[in-house]
Amino acid sequence: MTALAELASLLDRARGHCELCASEAGLSPYSIAPFDDGAAAHTAMLCAPCTAQLAEGAQLDSKRWFCLQQSIWSEHAPVQVLSWRLANRLRDESWARDLLEQVYLDEERLTWAQSGGAPAEAASAHDAPRPVDSLGATLAEGDSVTLIKDLDVKGAAFVAKRGMLVKNIHLIDQAEQVEARINGTTIVLKTMFLKKA
Repeated sequence: MTALAELASLLDRARGHCELCASEAGLSPYSIAPFDDGAAAHTAMLCAPCTAQLAEGAQLDSKRWFCLQQSIWSEHAPVQVLSWRLANRLRDESWARDLLEQVYLDEERLTWAQSGGAPAEAASAHDAPRPVDSLGATLAEGDSVTLIKDLDVKGAAFVAKRGMLVKNIHLIDQAEQVEARINGTTIVLKTMFLKKA
């Protein structure tokens, strides 16, 4: 397909609106990393204010991105991937955390969203040590786990009880630890105290 045909396909898909915030002003194609081929399958149609917020080093205005609560449910992979990445960058906001807990991305889209790379190229990310639970099962971003012992949460006034189900874990740099939210608090858990649900 020619570049002009790809652009026409993208404009048709977007129906003259920004695919994130639904604005009609100043639309242009935005390639989702690592792709820069202009293909509609790797590109979203965005307005100028959304594009400006995505510039390297730009601070995200969390109020502007409430629109992600709609766009993350898009049937189009590039829109959903970009929405997931933005919500993940804003996960200090309660609405963004809640959104990430609700949304489901198939394995290919989630790999693309997490790695910033093409799904086919993401295999190299699996070369790094992967976290495993107490039984040796590999843990992935967004998995649910069960605590296998009571854990005293430092800096908080509660104990995470054995048998508690913890949803939507977040992988971090240390393979023996994951991040999770318990009782509204983000904490780091050692994987040796977890069992994949």
